[in-house]
Amino acid sequence: MEKNTLWAIILSTAVLVVFFGIQAKFMPKQQPSQQTEQVSEATEVVPEKNDEQPTENELKKTAENPLLQEFTSDAEQTEETFTITTNKVKATFTNRGGDIISYELLEHLDTDTGKGVEMADNVSSTNRAFAVSLGGSANLPLNSIFTARKIDDYTIGFFYTAQKQTDAGLQKDFTIVKTYTFKPDEYTFKLDITIDGEPTFAGLNVDGIAYTLRTSPQVGPHYNRKVDRYDMRQFLAYNGEKFKSVNLGENQSKTYDKEWTWAGIAGKYFEIVVVPSDSSKMVKSADYSTKIEKNNYANAQAFLSRNAIGAGQTTDTYYVYIGPRSEKELAKYNIAENNSWNLSGLKLGESLDTSGFFSWLEVILKFLLEQIYKVVKNWGVAIIILTTLLKFAMFPLTRKTALGTAKMQQIQPQTQALQAKYKDNPQKLQQEQMKLYKEIGYNPMAGCLPMVFTFIILYAMYRLFNNYFEFRGAMFIPGWIPDLSKGDSVATLPIELPFSFGNQLRLLPIIYVVSQILFSKFTQNGGTASTNQTQMKMMMYGMPLVFFFIFYNAPAGLLIYWIVSNVIQLAQQLFINHSMKNKQPTLVVAKNGKKRK
Repeated sequence: MEKNTLWAIILSTAVLVVFFGIQAKFMPKQQPSQQTEQVSEATEVVPEKNDEQPTENELKKTAENPLLQEFTSDAEQTEETFTITTNKVKATFTNRGGDIISYELLEHLDTDTGKGVEMADNVSSTNRAFAVSLGGSANLPLNSIFTARKIDDYTIGFFYTAQKQTDAGLQKDFTIVKTYTFKPDEYTFKLDITIDGEPTFAGLNVDGIAYTLRTSPQVGPHYNRKVDRYDMRQFLAYNGEKFKSVNLGENQSKTYDKEWTWAGIAGKYFEIVVVPSDSSKMVKSADYSTKIEKNNYANAQAFLSRNAIGAGQTTDTYYVYIGPRSEKELAKYNIAENNSWNLSGLKLGESLDTSGFFSWLEVILKFLLEQIYKVVKNWGVAIIILTTLLKFAMFPLTRKTALGTAKMQQIQPQTQALQAKYKDNPQKLQQEQMKLYKEIGYNPMAGCLPMVFTFIILYAMYRLFNNYFEFRGAMFIPGWIPDLSKGDSVATLPIELPFSFGNQLRLLPIIYVVSQILFSKFTQNGGTASTNQTQMKMMMYGMPLVFFFIFYNAPAGLLIYWIVSNVIQLAQQLFINHSMKNKQPTLVVAKNGKKRK
């Protein structure tokens, strides 16, 4: 290795070390949030004296809200919790606000906790899932004790009778009722919110808003932004024609100022979507927040506001999907016969994280992958087989590109001579270069098109292998790759590794870097020497080193795809190099530009 190349690699490594060192110091790793304690039905809850109590600012905000200050409850009860369990979920409610404090997906294990994935994550005493605040999203949610009534095994209701304070005494003004209805085999439940007022009820109107419904503060599993670089949190919105997703940052509060028919929050594999039965009643904008309120863990929460309500009685119905971000489950709500709620045309599948314009290609690749899995019954093996088939299917394009590159290397001296001769006449240079290409039978466009097509295929495969829900929890090799959606692990260390690597010692990133270096080495050896060997060696050794840092915590399924792809490409390149070496060139271009054999 040349001295300049060695110094370039050392400097690149030093830059990475400094960068990750600064990141570790000034952006410390988030600690996992404490899971909400699940208590048995009808058990009194004793509030803990901790940082979850309302802060002085929160109390001040409540006191400054005239509407919240105006009403009081006639109920004197203690806080209790209630549980509804179906085949899919276990939901735990509190009668404080009639909200959800735990929502466990029973069929999807969180390997960190050993329980079902907790979708009511980061819940606190002042921010619970599906809480209602009177007025806009800036107001605190109702925190009073509601009267609870468990109607049957799958239905529970909470109601709160508000009384207006007047000079003549307390006068009944309105009752707010929240009714949750579940189905045994559904990830979707129905939430009915009823506002029932007496004839004197003037309605709910705080700057044009009656109330605001919020999603869970966070969705599970626990998200570590520093380590889980291939995960994310997104705000979702769909207006009946177009879908919009916004990747969420940290410690922000923003407004999505466009119309929507359903909206929610999603992680990589799970999502919460709220579908109003009548979206015309909703404010044509939505808020979302990533404030840090508990345990140094940022929220990912949507706030959906209802337009002002007049006198009388009003019931608003919301269908809430909390479950896998998978096409299999989301597609059920396109056809009424496929779900217990008889919902149709919701197009929840629009919320899937796809490659956009090339999503059709993902569908084809997904179909092929699933057909292979039906035979081999192992998703890791299915990835290897599909990658192999596609690489061999694309081999004619790969070979054509390699031959085009070889021809360009063969005429490099003539090309450089033309560039020197016509350096002041770009138009003439282009004409002479095209004439030279024609003489050797080389079409630059024909060389680019195979590369573009190959890139499209690789990009679609990357998107598929990085987001496919079925890879979550799918074991490939016991003891090494127990979950294709996470990084592999050969050992768990007692200390945290630098550069936000976590405490897992991984082997796949090392194998990937080695395969990438070998592939680059033999690709470069396939032709004549480059005019800048230092740059080529920097790309050969330096870039894989950078990729090692980037891909260390990449999902195992994605790394398996890349490694297999590199190994097959290496074998194909060796074959191409061998065939080109043994094949005598039929055409050599002389310095004068004329053809000769």
